[in-house]
Amino acid sequence: MKPERSLGRDATSGDAAGTRYSVYAPQAGDARETVVLIHGVGMNHSVWSPQIGALTAHYRVVAYDMLGHGGSALPSAAPTLDEYASQLERLLDALRIERAHVVGHSMGALIALEFALTRPGRTRSVVALNAVYERTPGQREAVMNRAATLNDAPAAAGIDATLERWFGDPVPGHLTKAAEAVRELLSTVDPVGYARTYRLFARSDDAHVGRLSRLAVPALFLTGECDANSNPAMSLAMAAAAPHGRADIIANERHMMNLTNPAQVNDRLLEFLRSASTVSTVGDRDGDAGGCHHD
Repeated sequence: MKPERSLGRDATSGDAAGTRYSVYAPQAGDARETVVLIHGVGMNHSVWSPQIGALTAHYRVVAYDMLGHGGSALPSAAPTLDEYASQLERLLDALRIERAHVVGHSMGALIALEFALTRPGRTRSVVALNAVYERTPGQREAVMNRAATLNDAPAAAGIDATLERWFGDPVPGHLTKAAEAVRELLSTVDPVGYARTYRLFARSDDAHVGRLSRLAVPALFLTGECDANSNPAMSLAMAAAAPHGRADIIANERHMMNLTNPAQVNDRLLEFLRSASTVSTVGDRDGDAGGCHHD
């Protein structure tokens, strides 16, 4: 681990075993718990910027680039979800964080759930934002077709279609800035890392089917009412399968709701994290280092 450039008075950036990360200190200076943020395919950890201020009011926050994205190393040629979960475990080890609340968006939600299922001792709670679960045959065919067209090539041809799914067509005026920020991330992502990760994402919607009954920690499944591909029915089904699961749906929102409606997302996250903290074992030592329209 080598701390690098300053990101402000209370933030640092570094690299740990091939993972680029940023750590944001709690505003109060005495928070004992850590929240880890995992982005989706094609993004990097900067996409969480609307959440940092709200979360650091109460928690230390770690955001990092998943394998194949941003400043992190490439995954193997045919990666598994456990490869991405192992990346998070190595990062926590490097930062001397024993347990954390793990929050993931889209592909990051799959990683967060895999981590919570396979490493429950390292997980305080898990939040799956805009997660996929048991796609219909039509949904599965569409995502597999998109994955087949990548072939380790830049994804520029599909960016417009992605933005249409995520923001609408045309993009509403008040979402133009967010859509352009996402366009920039999709345009500059490593094409090999993107393709390898997207192929895994495309075939992993059933990765946790039959396993969520073993999810031992509090779990929130949060999505947008208008997210056609990570739809409310998926979140409701996951919450029903998890012993300590709950679903929450944000009205009128699509896939990138952490950017398009950060106030609602942040409120739901904080409410859940507070409730999850109260169910932790008393005296437990944390171990941390210091109405829709689909086009």
